[in-house]
Amino acid sequence: MLKSIVVGASGRMGNRIIHAINETEGIELIGGVELKGHPAIGRDVGEVVGLGKLNIDIKDNLEEIVHMGDLTIDFTNHTASMNHLKIAAENNMPIVIGSTGFSSEQMEEARELSKKTRCVISPNMSVGVNLLFKIIRNIAVVLKDEYDIEIIEAHHRFKKDSPSGTAMKIAQILAETLKRDIDEVGVYGRKGNIGERTQQEIGIQAVRAGDIVGDHTVIFGGLGERLEVTHRAHSRDGFARGAVKAAKWVVQQENGLYDMQDVLGLR
Repeated sequence: MLKSIVVGASGRMGNRIIHAINETEGIELIGGVELKGHPAIGRDVGEVVGLGKLNIDIKDNLEEIVHMGDLTIDFTNHTASMNHLKIAAENNMPIVIGSTGFSSEQMEEARELSKKTRCVISPNMSVGVNLLFKIIRNIAVVLKDEYDIEIIEAHHRFKKDSPSGTAMKIAQILAETLKRDIDEVGVYGRKGNIGERTQQEIGIQAVRAGDIVGDHTVIFGGLGERLEVTHRAHSRDGFARGAVKAAKWVVQQENGLYDMQDVLGLR
């Protein structure tokens, strides 16, 4: 039985991950962590997430309980996640990270730290979204530069980062496939008399409203037709199940940095 620690235990994703662990054979929860000063600190994690008393108090420091677990699942933010990856590397503990917004420097640091442990980092752990990643790459190979590309993402009003990590991953996949630099061709929203759309640009538009869990649409627009590929998340449970799948997979791997394409065998 794999003993898991969830960091960000009382958050929207942490809640669903703990429920997913509770429903999955071969893995159990032994610890929950929240940031210092969080009102959930010291409370029973089961009561916090609606599972009833589990006799597991939420801690404010991963280092305090890292020795008790076999793996960590982290859904916090890119800064906190880097600190948790360092702790995992120091203790040779596998870690699954679902935070977004990592800089290129942070990703390079993650690659170095992963030489000491096993780490999955993915902006989206949904099986469906990762299939979308593969599909759009194949579409771009065929359509090449003849079709315009636009990405539209929609999320709940509480989401802090924009565009979403998933939208940026989509943009990076398409740019790499078409041999473009997303830093040069990415266009984030449009306003005013900006002239005609260029052939190389990749448009990325963000919507924030209500309680939208997460919608992503990729438009390949040609003259006379367009192809749209859409993924809509109905709840966070798909992401949570993907994170637990990644956790059970990564403990069996050699040291290194992986993503959900590796977990699902989509390379």
